[in-house]
Amino acid sequence: MFMKTKYILSGLIASLLLTFAVSSCESYNEGVNDTLNVNREFSPIGLTAKIRNQTTVELNWNVKQEETPGRFVVQFSADDTEFKTIYKTVEVTASQLPLSVQLEGETTYSIRIKAISAEGKEDSKWSVTTATTLTEQIFFPVQDADIEAKQVTLRWTPNSSVTQITVEPSNIVHVVTPAEKIAGVATITGLTGETAYTATLLNGTKKRGVVTFTTGIDIGTGILVKPEDDLNAKITAAPAGSVLVLMPGDYQVFKGEIVLNKSITLRGLRPGDKPKLHVRFTLNTGAANLSLVDLDSEGADTTVGDSNFITLSGASAAYGNILISGCYVHDYLRALMYGNASLAKLTSFTVDNTIVKNVNTNKQADFIDFRNTYAASIVVKNSTFDTCSIERDFVRADAVLPANGGSSGTGLTTNVLIEGCTLYKVSNNAAPKRLLYLRFGSNSSTVRNTLIVSTTGIYTNQPATIQPTFTRNYYFEAPSFIDATITNNKIDASATTANPQFVNAATGNFKVQNQTLIDNNIGDPRWLK
Repeated sequence: MFMKTKYILSGLIASLLLTFAVSSCESYNEGVNDTLNVNREFSPIGLTAKIRNQTTVELNWNVKQEETPGRFVVQFSADDTEFKTIYKTVEVTASQLPLSVQLEGETTYSIRIKAISAEGKEDSKWSVTTATTLTEQIFFPVQDADIEAKQVTLRWTPNSSVTQITVEPSNIVHVVTPAEKIAGVATITGLTGETAYTATLLNGTKKRGVVTFTTGIDIGTGILVKPEDDLNAKITAAPAGSVLVLMPGDYQVFKGEIVLNKSITLRGLRPGDKPKLHVRFTLNTGAANLSLVDLDSEGADTTVGDSNFITLSGASAAYGNILISGCYVHDYLRALMYGNASLAKLTSFTVDNTIVKNVNTNKQADFIDFRNTYAASIVVKNSTFDTCSIERDFVRADAVLPANGGSSGTGLTTNVLIEGCTLYKVSNNAAPKRLLYLRFGSNSSTVRNTLIVSTTGIYTNQPATIQPTFTRNYYFEAPSFIDATITNNKIDASATTANPQFVNAATGNFKVQNQTLIDNNIGDPRWLK
């Protein structure tokens, strides 16, 4: 009798607890209905909200196979968790998922979804989530042709609600006129040459877009060069450290090797209309620094020959900084950079915001190739390399001892950074060729936010190469970078494989259409806009 009473009491307690658990779900948000109820639709489950392109929210949820709602109602409330004011209502069917909705920037939205029956059942209970949009971006990217030394033309979605543009530094405030608002175009004046600016488009106090740009060169004390001039003669006549500013055009008067014995800067006057050169550079002792900015340089002309783009030849020379920025360098048979000068040292070699195509294609050198010459810093960033270093290595730093003309083993370190780059068919067609062929006595290397596509290459199989640091890199048709079965292969264990969905790689259009890569800023930024 005692045992029966015990079981009866246990059953009553369990029933009471179950009743309490069910009734406790009846709150403001109402418990999600994802179990069988013939009188009510199932609530959406597995609800996700992702921000795409700053201010678009992408919503998705699971629809049970046995569920047949007529539609879903989606409601948005701005900075309001209780849905007192509904900012927007959207209706969709299951076949229209995922749902993308354009919202305002810098706002936290409460979002709720319910299923509406097509069979006369009660509506489902609401499923609720939140999403916070980023700064709105109705600015269009600033085009090179719109940038001058002392002014810039900014463009945005025409006929948008905007009131002013602020520009920093300089604390410039430009009030948008009615005509500018309709056209979506305004010119900002009073700028300083060669200065990085940030422009913010406002509607009252709310940001509607932010862009950055760097003004063009103010020739000032620079030396202006025209296409009809002899470029080599102009360089020879210029004092050491001069800046030669090249007008747009095709420089045909001088073609071939330019030998430098002094520091010099060559730069295009207009980044959007680069001067076209047919030259290669050899740096002797005395040519400490070389900057090549906003140029189109090609090596296909027979006068350039079977050569490197840049060669260091000064034995025991103390080179400073070599920069290639904003350039298009193409069709050189040998290395982009070659340093085999005995006991020479280079502070830095940098490639930034540049497209390099069909360079180092005859298998006679490596792409960035330091042998006897020591390079302290090798930086490759925000650039694209298309069909380069065929059957050869991408970055090479040899372990040449001082007795043989090198600097390895002397306490120096070679540091390599590859960041924000797109590499297509680089070090391809021979297995395994390396992106990081680093044998210098002390070395370090980092690869991050880089996209590598269509190559048989690897990072390295050299015991002397210190394990590289990898951060958020993507690969497609490049399996060897994650293949641990290759002898001594130093793989990227954090690798992600994904098709970037290039618009047309064969024609050099590497614009990415895979939204995940765009969101994660993978590869050369020029292709993510």
